[in-house]
Amino acid sequence: MNPPLTLAEVAQNPADFATRLWMATGEQIILRPLIPSDVEMLARFLAGLSAESRRLSTFSGYDRATALEMCHAIARFDKLRLAVVALGEGEESIVGLMEFSFDLTGGDILRYAKTDYPLDPATDCRFGPTLADGWQNRGLGSRLLPAIWEIARRFGRSRVILWGGVLADNRRAIRFYEKNGFRHVGRFVNGDGQECCDMILSLDGP
Repeated sequence: MNPPLTLAEVAQNPADFATRLWMATGEQIILRPLIPSDVEMLARFLAGLSAESRRLSTFSGYDRATALEMCHAIARFDKLRLAVVALGEGEESIVGLMEFSFDLTGGDILRYAKTDYPLDPATDCRFGPTLADGWQNRGLGSRLLPAIWEIARRFGRSRVILWGGVLADNRRAIRFYEKNGFRHVGRFVNGDGQECCDMILSLDGP
């Protein structure tokens, strides 16, 4: 068995971790690690998110400063960010960001310890996806997940929890996660006073 990947290895060879797929419309999509030169594209993606998409995301901001911070953080901390890039005629645009954190929070550990799914920091990770408004409800998320989960496995992870949970009123997202194998674990109230659902996925199957 190969040793688990490291963030440094991904940052040094991002092309080795890229996946290309085609939408039914013929549009080409590449899922690849975020790279330092993505600042401007990432800034446009963040700025273009609607108020509702921002309510459902976990980003600290939606401007160039946030994009710069994310790109400067590559391979420096605990996060792996995967850019969803649409290939247009002669240009590329980031239309989604898939985020992993390989560090669990104390709150996550305490909440899950009270359930049938206690967390293991060595094998569990957090995941948070965000797609541009124009790319939501088009089946892109489900198409991307197999490649995303394979990367998590290569990092030695066998279970995935939702980053900050999912808002209990976000029925569309909850159905998406249910369809893709996530199990309900419990509910909690986040720091903003919003009710959220904890959900977990086993990458080894049920």
